[in-house]
Amino acid sequence: MKQPVVVIGMGEMGSVFARGFLRSGHPVYPVTRDVDIVELANHLADPLLVLVAVGEAALQDVLKTIPSAWTDRLVLLQNELLPRDWSDYPESTVISVWFEKKKGQDSKVILPSPAFGKMAQALKEAMGTIDIPVRVLENDEQLLFELVVKNLYILTSNIAGLKTGGTVGELWSEHKDIASAVVEDVISLQQALTGESFDKQALIDAMVVAFNGDPEHKCMGRSAPARLERALKLGQELGIDLPALEKIQ
Repeated sequence: MKQPVVVIGMGEMGSVFARGFLRSGHPVYPVTRDVDIVELANHLADPLLVLVAVGEAALQDVLKTIPSAWTDRLVLLQNELLPRDWSDYPESTVISVWFEKKKGQDSKVILPSPAFGKMAQALKEAMGTIDIPVRVLENDEQLLFELVVKNLYILTSNIAGLKTGGTVGELWSEHKDIASAVVEDVISLQQALTGESFDKQALIDAMVVAFNGDPEHKCMGRSAPARLERALKLGQELGIDLPALEKIQ
């Protein structure tokens, strides 16, 4: 029997990954609110990986509950991830998810999902069984770039979408002035959060590729107001001006 996989958080995203691992022959143990995670770890000391599939707002609280036997095999998939989010768990594998899963609908792939870490190949193999492509990255630098691209995509579309509505295709073709102003602020925020400088045009080009991967994708999800509020709070804490974001607020 193949090694088991633990999935913490069995929402839409966790369920997709669980199906991939089940299809590839791994027993899957779901961790819901009713499961005693310490007791499970006592009985399951050597899982292949522990996928943390909770939302970004719950991530840090969940990480504090991870049993020590599992901390070297974590896989993280949240939006708005940056290295500082897993600094206490340096062996974590991280995947930037580029497929969408809504209740009652099958998964919709926008782009191959880049992943880096010792479990990245396992992710690629499992998700390949359900036709969701995963691209294994070579190093931390590539991962950081991919995470910032995803953050740029999400924050730009969500926050600019609060003003424009519509789709990501319409945002870039009809409201490029608004989108570009938000892009500047988001890149400034990402650079401040990471302490790194990025090639802005390379980030924008990669974001546009994602826009073109699903131009009908709606800009503004339910999380958009919270994303704007969180970005402005981070900007204030870091002492950077975010004029386009403040104007939209």
